[in-house]
Amino acid sequence: MKHQVTIKDLAKQLNVSVTTVSRALRDLPDIHPDTKKAVLDLAAELDYQPNVLATSLVKSKTKTLGLVVPDLGYHFFSTITKAIEEAALKAGYSVLITQTQESYERELINIQNLLRSQVEGIVISLSRETKNFDHLIRLQKRGMPLVFFDRNAEDIHASKVMVDNEVSAYEAAKHLIDNGCKRVAFVAGSTNVSVSNQRLEGYKRALRAHQMKIDDKLIIHSDYFQDTAIQLTHQLMAIKNPPDGIVVVSDRLAVGVMLALKQLQVKIPEQVKIVSFNNEPICSVISPSISSVAQPLETIGKLATELLIEQIESKTDFEPQVRVLKTELVLRESSRRD
Repeated sequence: MKHQVTIKDLAKQLNVSVTTVSRALRDLPDIHPDTKKAVLDLAAELDYQPNVLATSLVKSKTKTLGLVVPDLGYHFFSTITKAIEEAALKAGYSVLITQTQESYERELINIQNLLRSQVEGIVISLSRETKNFDHLIRLQKRGMPLVFFDRNAEDIHASKVMVDNEVSAYEAAKHLIDNGCKRVAFVAGSTNVSVSNQRLEGYKRALRAHQMKIDDKLIIHSDYFQDTAIQLTHQLMAIKNPPDGIVVVSDRLAVGVMLALKQLQVKIPEQVKIVSFNNEPICSVISPSISSVAQPLETIGKLATELLIEQIESKTDFEPQVRVLKTELVLRESSRRD
């Protein structure tokens, strides 16, 4: 594990005293302007953070992990959070939990707060607004161990715990086709959420494998609000040749899709069959019950925590690992064959 940039590092690289660097950073007098500029330039280049992961952290560990999740109101994230806490506690660590509420700005604030709390590593699932990854690149530059789960920055070389979203969506779409659907739609999430994009690719692959045309009118992108899903489903069913099967990117959106179909007096599954993702508890209690792709949530949380702690405690350069887990399609009434 790389150590965090300290005042001593700056002083050594510039061949000046620690006191000189400290005074320059605090903008105190009696420092030559050229020296002050050199200190500030190097501090910016190395992303030195005063009073954040200071030298004391290198000498004495805090045994604290940081967790950044979009929304604990989702069964998916709350279950994984519980598993992360349990795995951390078992290993002698505590966890500071933050929520972004799907906001990029809150993601930045949460990470800064975790750094001020001197966490030793961070587990994160990105907000759906996050398109710029500079804050995560800076974390890595200063040697902060980082593990992604579910939503990740694909271009960042870090440990990741995922499910095979493309294969899962392929199997979901194939199930509808095998059950007689001729026009299968896909209700996707935001275009900058990696999970949604992977599931969309799996859906397309299933259509191509069954010689079915990919019709852009059958692919709609939604935010993660139920009202939006209701509105978009009304639009989807109003097109010429509406779908007789729908793959939905998440259970919460699937509930909105089903409410819209009921408003339109479209029978499920007789006229339209539905398959969704996440297998939240609501899937089994709503009528008709929803067929949904179940993910190994406890395993995701446990693996993410173990990978982070392994990196924190590594005595040598740690090579990031990507773990891809299998899912299970849980069949219920919404996709039942007529």
